[in-house]
Amino acid sequence: MSENIQQKIESLREELHQHNYNYYVLDNSTISDKDFDKLLNELQNLETKYPEYQNNNSPTQRVGGTITKNFPAVQHQYRMYSLDNSYDFHDLEDWEKRIIKTINEPVEFVAELKYDGASISILYENGKLVQAITRGDGYQGDDITENVKKIFDIPLEISKKDIPKRFYFRGEIYLTYNKLNTINRYRELEGLEPFMNPRNTASGSLKLQDSAEVRKRGLCAVCYQLIIDDNAFPTMSHYENLKLAEYMGFKISKYIKECYSMEETKEFILDITKKRKNLDFEIDGIVLKVNSLQQQRLLGYTAKSPRWASAYKFEAERKETTLLSVKFQVGRTGTINPVAELEPISLGGTLVKRATLHNEDIIKKLDLHILDRVFVEKGGEIIPKIVGINPLMRSLYSEPVTFPINCPECETKLEKLEDQAAYYCPNYLHCHPQVVGRMIHYVSRKALNIENLGGETIEQLYREKLIENPADFYTLKKEQLLPLERMAEKSAQNILDGIEKSKEVPFEKVLFGIGIKHVGETVAKKLVKNFSTIDELKNATLEELCQVEDIGMKIAVSIIDFFQNSENILMIERLKSYGVQLEKGENTNEVLSNVLEGKTFLFTGKLSLFTREQAEEMVEKHNGKNISAVSKNLNYLVVGEKAGSKLKKAQDIGTITILDEQQFLDLIG
Repeated sequence: MSENIQQKIESLREELHQHNYNYYVLDNSTISDKDFDKLLNELQNLETKYPEYQNNNSPTQRVGGTITKNFPAVQHQYRMYSLDNSYDFHDLEDWEKRIIKTINEPVEFVAELKYDGASISILYENGKLVQAITRGDGYQGDDITENVKKIFDIPLEISKKDIPKRFYFRGEIYLTYNKLNTINRYRELEGLEPFMNPRNTASGSLKLQDSAEVRKRGLCAVCYQLIIDDNAFPTMSHYENLKLAEYMGFKISKYIKECYSMEETKEFILDITKKRKNLDFEIDGIVLKVNSLQQQRLLGYTAKSPRWASAYKFEAERKETTLLSVKFQVGRTGTINPVAELEPISLGGTLVKRATLHNEDIIKKLDLHILDRVFVEKGGEIIPKIVGINPLMRSLYSEPVTFPINCPECETKLEKLEDQAAYYCPNYLHCHPQVVGRMIHYVSRKALNIENLGGETIEQLYREKLIENPADFYTLKKEQLLPLERMAEKSAQNILDGIEKSKEVPFEKVLFGIGIKHVGETVAKKLVKNFSTIDELKNATLEELCQVEDIGMKIAVSIIDFFQNSENILMIERLKSYGVQLEKGENTNEVLSNVLEGKTFLFTGKLSLFTREQAEEMVEKHNGKNISAVSKNLNYLVVGEKAGSKLKKAQDIGTITILDEQQFLDLIG
């Protein structure tokens, strides 16, 4: 009897596994949902009645759920690199030339779809799924094993023989448009906001605390790489390894092609570009890879990406909508920023209501009129901007967009410097957005770093006439804070503690924080190197200021103007009286070594081992120099994730050494 029960259970498991494989991997349903559920329920009942036959690889293991409140960070054994981007065929041709120059032999490519989802790495040992980790920063990610077990495209156990003992599945978790629409229909019935796009929904679903909810989302997974310990691949072809992944039960893209020339890759790109809008899932480009694993090893990696792969990015999505109005906003330094208010449109998976117009020159060049039909795209797929108008749709009664003569906030007449495109409001001390903006800047992390004191609180304090400039923070009392909206006793005390702690912040950060026009972090540090106290800086002549490295006439004049204003002088004297650091401390600019002497550095991308501020400080502590732009004068570019255009420019120059964060740390010892 028991033998018959065990055989029945194993038979049901095998049948259900095959149906899952047919549906999720082969995309070929061989059973109705109703009949599938009937088989699954039968298996569940048998496993409940006979727990001695439980098996972690049973299809029923995807049905239940576990609650996970924390997703611990886990180090990747093999780093998950980013990909360098190409935006046109010329970029791809340059990439191919660099490859051939390096390895001096013919190259074959594999062209694949670039799925727009969430990257993941899954470890298998002895055919069993052991651990699933998000991409994270490439060095470490979050352990989401329990949630990934609920994705039907991903085998819990591989039944095939002669597979690697230990390997990593690298792939993309994504959601189809059809599934997103189904989810949103249910959300709307429940009175919930619909999700905007498949990518964010897929990524967010992986972090749901209830894994049973993950199962309901119907996430998909596609394999784009296998990594095997000690490179013990049965074949040295990337394409054949993807076929191996398919043989083991993983889903690979239907749209994949071995290309024997760059011309073939271009044909593939053009073909997919035509088909893209008919796909039931999001893609944002085509990934090209060198097919030979031996050639991949010869090519190696840059600090951020493999030299043997490139992501061809599609043109930015462009849509037409109506320009409803233009608002003119005043920035912290008085610059007037025009912002287009648009009839909402979905663009790149997000709802776009506004777009930047930059300055008056752009408005004139576009010949913008209110109610124009305008073309909007996301610059670099991120920031929406107006790139043109549809003149055939212009109304006879539409009004041209004109730049204001007076400040939209304080009515002061606007000014424009000869060498600048932007207008600015000269009412530096009393224009509301400028005053509040400077105080928000003063408390920001890179300046005085006063925690718990945000923009809304500062706005309230200003409206109540409790603060007018940064010195007023140091006179605040708890009884003044408590009447503010959403202000509890503990919050008020935290603010006061943060203000008190800010008195220990070093001089260069205070100098940056007080908001002298054109004096950023780097300039503030250089000024403190040359002028030990705020009084020395206040009394410096134009000539003395211009002698400081990288301080030109524009910055020097701005500093002189700041200290010629009596209200600024009064603020500085008050800050001194409250104990704020306005002179150089003993350890400020202390040099630990000369290991970087004469070398220039620039940091770009998202850094994970340290902040940009900490990195630049390390350079200075070892007698190196930070510069702000990529040029032939740059010695080292240190890159984090999503390095972008600076990395490409450095590669084009060809003489700049590119480091990742760990290599930078190794350099300074």
